[in-house]
Amino acid sequence: MFKKILAATALLFAVASSFAAVDVNKGTAAELDGIKGVGPAMSKRILDARKEGEFKDWSDFMQRVKGVKEKKAAKLSTDGLTVNGQAFGGAPAAAPAKPAKAPAKQ
Repeated sequence: MFKKILAATALLFAVASSFAAVDVNKGTAAELDGIKGVGPAMSKRILDARKEGEFKDWSDFMQRVKGVKEKKAAKLSTDGLTVNGQAFGGAPAAAPAKPAKAPAKQ
């Protein structure tokens, strides 16, 4: 029984961590590679650009990292990448939305 609980807990942790946002100013190469659309080459470009200083915002990020324009930035943001905790478009990275409740019966 204990093994089943431990396995379930480990599985839940793995699933939860796969949906965690990664900030370009704090993420390691491995964490950046975990974002869909970011491979080893892009994570290297991000880390190299970050050596010049932290990214101020998405605009700064797109100017300094080759291959990232608006469409790519929006996709990366949707997949969990943030710049200073902000999703692309200026909105703070939010937790997944809760489903709306059905209207109460009268």
